[in-house]
Amino acid sequence: MASSPRTNGRRTVAVIGGGAVGVATASFLLRDGHDVVLIERGGIGEGASFGNAGCLNPSSVVPMSMPGTLAKVPGYLIDPLGPLSIRWRYLPTLAPWLARFVRAGTRARVEAQARALKPLLYDSYGAWLPLVRHAGAEGLILRQGHLVVYRTEQDFAGDALGYQLRRDNGITFDVLREDELWQFEPSISHDYTIGVLFQQNGHTVNPNRLVRTVAEAFQRDGGRILAAEAKGFLREGATLRGIETDAGAIPADAAVVAAGAHSRRLATSLGDDVPLDTERGYHVLIADPETAPRLPILDASAKFVSTPMETGLRLAGTVEFAGLDAPPNWQRADYLLTLGRRLFPGLAAHYPEGRVSRWMGFRPSMPDSLPVIGRASQCPDVAYAFGHGHVGLAAGARTGQAAADLIAGRAPAFDLTPFAPTRF
Repeated sequence: MASSPRTNGRRTVAVIGGGAVGVATASFLLRDGHDVVLIERGGIGEGASFGNAGCLNPSSVVPMSMPGTLAKVPGYLIDPLGPLSIRWRYLPTLAPWLARFVRAGTRARVEAQARALKPLLYDSYGAWLPLVRHAGAEGLILRQGHLVVYRTEQDFAGDALGYQLRRDNGITFDVLREDELWQFEPSISHDYTIGVLFQQNGHTVNPNRLVRTVAEAFQRDGGRILAAEAKGFLREGATLRGIETDAGAIPADAAVVAAGAHSRRLATSLGDDVPLDTERGYHVLIADPETAPRLPILDASAKFVSTPMETGLRLAGTVEFAGLDAPPNWQRADYLLTLGRRLFPGLAAHYPEGRVSRWMGFRPSMPDSLPVIGRASQCPDVAYAFGHGHVGLAAGARTGQAAADLIAGRAPAFDLTPFAPTRF
């Protein structure tokens, strides 16, 4: 390479990935005084950060694999409106991940996972606030709470362990029943009889604009954004010298891998074969809806979230395992619209062309519901910050702070041992 990775004594750090985690990481690194280049193969905030439900939920400490989850899977798979779908030709590839997912769902393990997630998700709204304020965009995040709704007492009782995990980790909530629920949120169907309100949760009215606005502030402050795909690392032994991209070599003496669902190949090249896979998620967005909730609502049975956003009502959720290359199954998005009408009877039965848009994206998911945050085994100059599954936005700011701490050689604010890339 023609130039040194150091310029005027400043350390050059490359952040690979322009989603919520990568942009937050790059922003905190820049605040530390580094020369930071953010490398993104697509548009900033155009991956999972574009289409998620926008939730900033400390309450999301409950892992995806829980005792009893496996018994529910056959019912999910045969229900066309169910929250889970698997493309059967992808099953042989997915099988090792699924085996780890099942093993992660014991009582002792989910208790440990919830404890690990607590500091990562703590005050998600407050963690983002300094970056959002600096970008002059405080109106993009709100703390109005989050509501989980159930049709029956039996459904609610089935989630008892999840609520116990929340209590054990200091998460408070209020239970609303029938009239109290319907008065609190008049838009929902009276078929839903129980609601659980988490008043400390927040959300963004536009996750894509949130990430892009913070990235624009990063650029304004001197950070660089490079539209390129990271192909690998240039090293001398365990010392990083740069990033190999399809736009050429980028000098760097430290790096953070925050490439979401595309991170596994990069980690493997540094000696860490992490069991990362992708849960494909869908959303539909109804522009100018006839009715909308005042705050995000999770339908606990159907496993989708409805979020009021500045562009309309977003219905987001479901899990589809099909890898990174299979085409979208847009029926999964259409099912969300059907489920949305069930939850909000005031929505129209039909919409003209242009009122409803659909999206599919890739959640980077680990089988134990814990992201990978730590140093690369063969190159300690590289830190990992990926694999957040359903909590990438909520955990993005605190992950960014932790990654910046690793690069600076500081002790992170919380224990990163549960997130180690070598834990499997």
